[in-house]
Amino acid sequence: VHILKLVEVVRGADTAETAVDAAVAVARRMGKEPIVVKDSPGFASSRLGVALGLEAMRMVEEGVASAEDIDRAMELGYRHPMGPLRLTDLVGLDVRLDIARYLHETLGAEHFRPPEILERLVGEGKLGRKSGQGFYRWED
Repeated sequence: VHILKLVEVVRGADTAETAVDAAVAVARRMGKEPIVVKDSPGFASSRLGVALGLEAMRMVEEGVASAEDIDRAMELGYRHPMGPLRLTDLVGLDVRLDIARYLHETLGAEHFRPPEILERLVGEGKLGRKSGQGFYRWED
């Protein structure tokens, strides 16, 4: 949390506007950049990030480019500090799989269906940095 500038302030169906305003003010006092989002699966940043990561995995499956080159495309072409596959390795492939399954089941959107490569890697125990292997090989 201390690394990220973003804070998503979630407005639920019964959330008072004063509560939203207070949360925004606290976030700003902490030096964060708040956005206000509706209470929905994945909110905004996670939903977008997961969609990007899953598409990157599909591109690896299809042989469009290597994991390294897909990440470099996002880093160099879009100024992302880290590509979606390296980020997935850091978060954990098992965590990303659980989130994708949840979003797919909850929203019914096909683009959240977990790619075969993700299912396979998790099944093989390749969970990313925490296991030493995912889309990348990790050595501590």
